Amino acid sequence: MIPAAPVPGRSEPACTEPAALVRIEAHALLALAERLEGPMAADFARAVDLVLACGETRGRVVVTGMGKSGIIAQKIAATLSSTGSPALFLHPAEAHHGDLGMLAKGDVVIALSASGETEEILRLLEMLKRIGDALISFTCNTRSTLALASNVALDCSVEQEACTLGLAPTASTTAMLALGDALAIAVSARKGFRAEDFANLHPGGRLGKRLMRVGQLMHSGDGVPRVEVMTPMKDVIYEMSRKGLGMTTVVDGGRLVGLLSDGDLRRLLEREGAAALHRNAGDAMHREPLTIGPEEFAVEALRQMEERKITSLVVVDEQNRVAGVVHLHDLWGTELI
Repeated sequence: MIPAAPVPGRSEPACTEPAALVRIEAHALLALAERLEGPMAADFARAVDLVLACGETRGRVVVTGMGKSGIIAQKIAATLSSTGSPALFLHPAEAHHGDLGMLAKGDVVIALSASGETEEILRLLEMLKRIGDALISFTCNTRSTLALASNVALDCSVEQEACTLGLAPTASTTAMLALGDALAIAVSARKGFRAEDFANLHPGGRLGKRLMRVGQLMHSGDGVPRVEVMTPMKDVIYEMSRKGLGMTTVVDGGRLVGLLSDGDLRRLLEREGAAALHRNAGDAMHREPLTIGPEEFAVEALRQMEERKITSLVVVDEQNRVAGVVHLHDLWGTELI
């Protein structure tokens, strides 16, 4: 049961139970989801179309808002940018002092205002509509000045705020944030934005490391253990020891034909004793080694190694030529786990 909003002048204390306050915000999100599936579906689709059209003409999405709405606007701009829609935040107060120069012909503006009557934004309306191609508003009042001036007005209204006084924007800003995320992801999906594109925009930090390519981490060149099919076993052992990866690739004309691991050698010695040293690489190699391409994500290499309980993957190109070797320790060092 969601507690009623406080009534001004009443003396009884408002509900301050954390779980009840969170439920107020959860209820606001559920109500928003219902509107998106019903009466607001067409307006939301129109907003997606406007952002897509903006990108096709190399325009940007300019997100603006004051106070708490401004903080949400900054996050929405960041989410749009990171999912393939160039965006920036315009502070409406600073816009009156030169920052309006951020806005260019072809841009789409998303303006956030719970009341729809935020003075700093209303003072910008004429210029926003003159310079930008379209105006999308997130507001709790679809009859407000901002909403009526917009090409598309998206309804973020809530039954009540989670603030015990019913004053501080809480549930309404949560709804705005969720709506901004929905818009960014819907646009991204329509653009066909891929995990590869996301990786290119997130090269740093832990997320960037999780999205690194195998080719960025693999041992390559002379660091790759490599022997020919007819290489004597004593030279195979030397190559494995020298490269220190606990395995060696076996190639024929540069193409991968097999793999020998220290485990394979151990089992061969257990079976044949000293006679094993008279063998060659082709006699003992595993003929169908697991491989991966250099453009695969490092997390996929880690998944395959853990699933197959192995410590190395051979990296091959489209012609099955050995490009490198990626070792489990290389992946641990990038904090993928």
